Amino acid sequence: MGAHVQLIASDGNQFGAYQAEPSTPSTSTVVIIQEIFGVNRHIRAVTDYYATQGFKAIAPGLFDRVQPGIQLNYNSADASRGMQIATQIGLEKALLDVAATIQHAAQTNPPHKVGVVGFCYGGTLAWLSATRLNPAAAVGYYGGQIARFLNEKPRCPVMLHFGGKDQHIPASEIQKIQQAHPEVPVFVYPDAGHGFNCDQRPDYNAPAAAQARERTLAFLREHLSGEKQKAVISNR
Repeated sequence: MGAHVQLIASDGNQFGAYQAEPSTPSTSTVVIIQEIFGVNRHIRAVTDYYATQGFKAIAPGLFDRVQPGIQLNYNSADASRGMQIATQIGLEKALLDVAATIQHAAQTNPPHKVGVVGFCYGGTLAWLSATRLNPAAAVGYYGGQIARFLNEKPRCPVMLHFGGKDQHIPASEIQKIQQAHPEVPVFVYPDAGHGFNCDQRPDYNAPAAAQARERTLAFLREHLSGEKQKAVISNR
């Protein structure tokens, strides 16, 4: 469904991105920020899904800074490799690539409103995109390092999703986020673990994934397309 494009960050880094177009013209783009497994089959499927929902969607290959086209599987060995790569790159450089993707997405005729949706590693980057960059909206799923950056104030509307049985993110950290930013809607899915949105992971939780997806779509349609009333009606 999608196509691969090449982008350049402000520091000169060249990286690939997977881009999917909606079936009808859109004035909104969603940047999908990967987990620690690269722009793999799951992230491409998520990107394709948002295109079916009327958004242009694009997923930057953040791991291209180490090796172009890295795609990892959901096992312990690849998880360790992904963590190593993410640590090697660092959040600051990854954010440069996210910024370049947002800029690329916005430079259309007519100009697009751009939102970001990130998962795990990308969930933290979604938060940092909201506090340091200029998206119109940001959604983070189970971002494990968000609590480190609670002193940063979002510049745009933010929505966060967490699993109540997440073994990587303590409930105490989620509570700190809620206390520090009461203006941010934070949803906790009691029976869901880490990675509950991914149907290729053991912690996949279909009901939680569906509910989070419905909330995310309504949130993005409101802030990117101005469809608040439609979103409210569709959620009844």
